[in-house]
Amino acid sequence: MSISFSVDCKDGFARCGSLLTQHGKIDTPTFMPVGTAATVKAMMPASVKETGAQILLGNTYHLMLRPGASRIKDLGGLHKFMGWDGPILTDSGGYQVMSLSQLRKLDEDGVTFRSHIDGSYHKLTPEKSIQIQQDLGSNITMAFDECTPFPVSEEEAERSMLLSMRWAERSKQSFNDRDGFGLFGIVQGSIFESLRVQSAKKLKRIGFDGYAVGGLAVGEGHETMINVLKMTVPWLPEDKPRYLMGVGKPRDLLAAVQNGVDMFDCVLPTRSGRTGQAFTRRGEVNLRNARHACDPRPLDAQCNCPSCQQFSRAYLHHLVKSGEILGAMLLTWHNLRYYQDLMRGLREAIKNGLLAEFTTLFHEEQSLGDIASIK
Repeated sequence: MSISFSVDCKDGFARCGSLLTQHGKIDTPTFMPVGTAATVKAMMPASVKETGAQILLGNTYHLMLRPGASRIKDLGGLHKFMGWDGPILTDSGGYQVMSLSQLRKLDEDGVTFRSHIDGSYHKLTPEKSIQIQQDLGSNITMAFDECTPFPVSEEEAERSMLLSMRWAERSKQSFNDRDGFGLFGIVQGSIFESLRVQSAKKLKRIGFDGYAVGGLAVGEGHETMINVLKMTVPWLPEDKPRYLMGVGKPRDLLAAVQNGVDMFDCVLPTRSGRTGQAFTRRGEVNLRNARHACDPRPLDAQCNCPSCQQFSRAYLHHLVKSGEILGAMLLTWHNLRYYQDLMRGLREAIKNGLLAEFTTLFHEEQSLGDIASIK
């Protein structure tokens, strides 16, 4: 056994389940806060856990460049290094090589690139990516792939997808299967249904512990993303977890869960927290706006995070406008709690067969807007 997954109940295509790893159980649907460089920005590990998060995401590209996977391995692995005792998933580095690196050169073997940090040359292959992730001690390792850019022609999308499928086979061959640790494959194919189906079928033949949908949230828009899920998810195994990579806004998560997705990650709640943006049950709130300067209300009256329980919007506005670190900390904490509350609400709705009612209420509250909540 590597990792085990069970679907405990369904409501339509939505699933509620459990994913068991060496470092603990994950209730699905789940949202993974992003700890790219072995830290969730502006948060202590204990604070992340208090938001309800059960699993974090780290990144191969960033950690191989700084401080280096071998150093982390020598220091006891990523869990010990970052002080997180729960499960960790690591992205393979393929997306970051595309989006961050300089002078990228791609061939059948892998990708040669220059670091965005110091300009040094590096090469990532499927074998090296898997080795780095295993040195880190990731509970869930991701197959190495090319994240197809958008927009792209169908011919180029096919070339990219087929390369990723060959790399997926090499990733599987390089992975050291052991109890409590697993390897996920990544479906590619851009927005083209025939390519997505072909990719899903190839990955199933190779055989993985879970299946991710990659190559989305790259500019295609919400409706197109959901259409890609509708054409892809039915071809993925029912008894394996499904992971939508790099997504997204709350409405994206809800729509993806409705279409059978189990796992998510995104930098949005933490990045927004550092720029004065908050997610609430009545939509997004920009704490930089002057109208919050004298507002004594909490950010979200239904939230029990420290930001909402102890401080007013006026104080949060003051922190953000003053550039105080505490502002980033409190808003990040709130945003992560909001995302975890959303996941918790989705799980309960699926368990009780009330997903349709939950969805209706979500959209009604979001449509009211923050202005309507001022009395």
